[in-house]
Amino acid sequence: MIARIFRPAQTAMQSGRAGTLQWVLEYEPSPLRPDPLMGWTSTRDTRQQIKLQFKTLGEAIAYADRHGIAYETAKPHEHHWRSMSYADNYRTERLIPFTH
Repeated sequence: MIARIFRPAQTAMQSGRAGTLQWVLEYEPSPLRPDPLMGWTSTRDTRQQIKLQFKTLGEAIAYADRHGIAYETAKPHEHHWRSMSYADNYRTERLIPFTH
């Protein structure tokens, strides 16, 4: 089973960077199958419940190598902030006129 090492994205409910600076190691989910008795979908693999957090990418890779875990890393998406003030809505040189 392969583990993913990534930095989580910012949630839609927050404007800060809380929880996006740490690296996470988690296993890829295994395929679900229906339970023969009840018909509920389930899996016997408990590794998909594990979610380890590390401060750096190097620590996460060292942990995976030390424990013999196959992994793949995902490059984090960097958000580019552009500063804009409220007065910029009313500039005369805007490409698209401001409407309410």
